[in-house]
Amino acid sequence: MKELHKESHAEPVRVERLERRAGFPAVPGSKPIGKLLVETGKIGFLDIDAIERRQQERGLRFGEAAVSLGLIQDVDVQTALARQFDYAYLVPGQPEAQAFSPELALAYAPFGDRAEAFRRLRSQLNLRLFGLEDATALAVAGLDRGDGCSYVAANLAVAFSQLGVRTLLVDANLREPRQHRIFGLAQRQGLADVLAGRRGTEVIAEIGVFGNLAVLPAGTVPPNPQELLDRPAFAALLRECGRIYPVVIVDTPAANRYADTQIIAANTRHVLLVVRKHQTRMRDLEAVKAHLIDARVEWVAAVFNDI
Repeated sequence: MKELHKESHAEPVRVERLERRAGFPAVPGSKPIGKLLVETGKIGFLDIDAIERRQQERGLRFGEAAVSLGLIQDVDVQTALARQFDYAYLVPGQPEAQAFSPELALAYAPFGDRAEAFRRLRSQLNLRLFGLEDATALAVAGLDRGDGCSYVAANLAVAFSQLGVRTLLVDANLREPRQHRIFGLAQRQGLADVLAGRRGTEVIAEIGVFGNLAVLPAGTVPPNPQELLDRPAFAALLRECGRIYPVVIVDTPAANRYADTQIIAANTRHVLLVVRKHQTRMRDLEAVKAHLIDARVEWVAAVFNDI
């Protein structure tokens, strides 16, 4: 990395060479992989000639040549490619990943089976829901504690943000909130404080590492969560957020234990149910579906979860 500073006067020329020769074909307007590796300090400008020679000798791509020379690791190439194609994900052990929970499968293992399952779910929701006019909000509801509702909501929000869509994740579980822990946010004011009239939408936290994702944490755990959610302010907040974020994902408490979920879903108008292997009972699922239908909520789908 010393080379980066030694050759400061030659940087414009080197950058032009990188843009012409180094890296994979990129999205229009994105930076070549070689330039990204230099900017992040993974290689120095003096390394470029050696990498290009290895490219020519072995017919390799820029990143592959750099790996074969031992200058970088495969994970460095993957990270640079993610930046190049505007596809944010996290690398375990790196500083920017330390605040986030391992539960974020879409962020830590974006090419694994679980991530692919969330992408399939995202595609179905795009077809069935978010492609419709005025459909922006979706409540994610589990029947019981431990069904994985917060896990599904968090990963689904990341999935939509990786698609390049401005996405807001709202933690409306004012009983046992978890999204602030999953995304490494300090226990702070959030939804409950907004509904109580104590704060405004400035409490929404932009998750910079994901680019298009924002989180509205639950905030102060109130003594009257059901009454707060039943106020007109909640519906007004969802409408306001829907004008800014094309996708709004709302996490909810256990539907079998609290009526909060029915109130939340009545405001989002659409719900995704999370059921879990060997835990969710069919009669409970049917009962929750009946309550949602009574509230004129569209039951979009059920997700079978076994984490």
